Amino acid sequence: MRPLLHPSLVNGRFGDAALYMESLFERRAILCDLGDISALSARNIRRIDQIFVSHAHIDHFIGFDRLLRTLVGREKEVRLYGPPGFIQRVYHKLQGYLWNLVDRSLCDLVFLVTEINSSCEMRSARLRLKSAFACEDIGHGLAENGVVFRGPAYHVATAMLEHRTPCLAYAIEEGQHVNIWKNRLDALNVPVGAWLCELKRAVIENRPDDHVIHIGGLSGGRAVTAMTLAQLRQVLSVTRGQKVAYITDAADTPANREAIIRLARDADILFIEANFRAADTALAAERAHLNTRAAGEIARAAGVKRVEPFHFSSRYEELEGQMLAEVMDAFSDGGRVPCSKLTS
Repeated sequence: MRPLLHPSLVNGRFGDAALYMESLFERRAILCDLGDISALSARNIRRIDQIFVSHAHIDHFIGFDRLLRTLVGREKEVRLYGPPGFIQRVYHKLQGYLWNLVDRSLCDLVFLVTEINSSCEMRSARLRLKSAFACEDIGHGLAENGVVFRGPAYHVATAMLEHRTPCLAYAIEEGQHVNIWKNRLDALNVPVGAWLCELKRAVIENRPDDHVIHIGGLSGGRAVTAMTLAQLRQVLSVTRGQKVAYITDAADTPANREAIIRLARDADILFIEANFRAADTALAAERAHLNTRAAGEIARAAGVKRVEPFHFSSRYEELEGQMLAEVMDAFSDGGRVPCSKLTS
């Protein structure tokens, strides 16, 4: 499996929460949480078109100002997702600035903001630069099975956690990966070309076998115009896409554990907070965070392939190795891939 999305922790394991996920084949990126993003280049920020925010504590949302400053003056649409009250928080952030000259702007910056409640009900609003970021209600919906976004390349599901405030966890799951075998194309005497994107799309969208793929071009001295999907299935193989789960700022309660395990089940990578050492369980409970042991136990119960703990408290800056060891000790179950240096 060759992953489509490549995740990295913007600020390492101790800094503000922000997980940058760049697409392999497109100039686009996803961001989970919006803490300090000053480590990202302007080019990388301009690639972001979706941001999934857990909650609006300052270390998860302070990066909005840098995002705004980088994007103003460019034609851009960004979708943001967050917990109840998120639309008003984005609106008030924007209204902290004066926009009296927006009528002279040649480009429009648009934020499409969606907030999700505990019943998976979604409310969305549009905030446009050319309207001085007035809040326009654009509708309501329901996140069926917790899915807040579904596209051809991946879908994103969420679960509501408790952190003495609603806090969203996310799982990003890629669609099926379609691999083309050049030797099988040669055996059919058909050429490579842009039409292969149409073939991959047809498979991902579950088109029927009689769906026609337009090929065009020349192969072996003869014109090749079109073939059915059934005729072309032999040139490809289909594998499961990557699943990445992102969990942060959650009290260690039975309800939170159950929700996390259900959301992160069988993830290829689980990014999970481990704010406190196992010895500081009481402090973790007081602050409504997970400790290292809880993070490892949850990762093991969810059956994830690799765990990437982060959001370590700065009080342990000299103990990173010990923090990682505690997570891995609780997680270890033979044969699983250990955590690595997934930082930008």
